[in-house]
Parts: sequence; C-alpha cells; structure tokens
Amino acid sequence: MSEQRSISKDELQRHDGEDLPMYIAYQGVVYDVSVCPHWKKGLHEGLHFPGQDLTEELAEAPHGEEVFKRSCVLKAGLLETC
Repeated sequence: MSEQRSISKDELQRHDGEDLPMYIAYQGVVYDVSVCPHWKKGLHEGLHFPGQDLTEELAEAPHGEEVFKRSCVLKAGLLETC
C-alpha cells in the first residue's frame, strides 16, 4: 500500500467480489483477497463472506495472523473507525 487510504465500513461492504474486488478487514487494516485461492468463490471455507471485518472471527480460525503475509493478500487501506 503506497499510502494509507481510508476505507469506510460502507465501502468495505461494497467490495464483496460482485462488481468490485473482494476486501476483508482485520484489526483496522483492509485487505484485498480477490486473487487468493481460498477466496476464489467469494466465500472463505464456507464461513466468511468478503466485505466484512473478520477481526472477531480469527480466534476461531485454524490459522493465525500469518495469512495476512501471504503474497495474494494485498493491503488496500485502513478501515475508518467512525
């Protein structure tokens, strides 16, 4: 991410993979997961939809924060807090 673009919750929700790339948020950072194999069908492991803040769900995942370092996960900006 060359600059820290601010992304509203409404904008995050619109990035559901239909007309726009698939975005998810985690701990205030928004990521583009459009090219990630586990997000190809627009539903991650049958549980998570793009366009959402998945911070709370990570505790239940079989993986940790290391997934955000994968080459297919691109930082898109920062989630607005207000």
